[in-house]
Amino acid sequence: MALSDQLTKLAARAKELEEHAAAAQAKARSELEQDVKRARDSAEAQGDALRASAEDSKRGVSSWWDGVQQSWNEHMSVARQNLRDAENAVDVKTAQMDADQADDDAAFAIDFAYSAIDEAEYAVLDAILAHKNLDELINA
Repeated sequence: MALSDQLTKLAARAKELEEHAAAAQAKARSELEQDVKRARDSAEAQGDALRASAEDSKRGVSSWWDGVQQSWNEHMSVARQNLRDAENAVDVKTAQMDADQADDDAAFAIDFAYSAIDEAEYAVLDAILAHKNLDELINA
């Protein structure tokens, strides 16, 4: 897939998330629980696909990105366990703390995604520059 196609796909996915989050406010708890399960399953599948892709192209992806992937996997494992623990809150105080933590985690995930987009921009522009350099060397 071309880099421009990947960027288009990324923008569409961000818009989809925005729409899902807005619609979630009006949903009943049981319907929202199903949405959460689908989102978790999708995130896990995407993570698995990313790991497989990184493994398949290990020679082509810098070791730095491999380290980022491993760190992200560890983070997501802990975060998912924390979310499962929060679903079992039995009192108002604990549920409030869990809700506050979930808000903080969601805000950080958005900030992290924004930062990842900045990194993607740098990587895309750097790749384009590398190709221009290659073309100049070939044509020299």
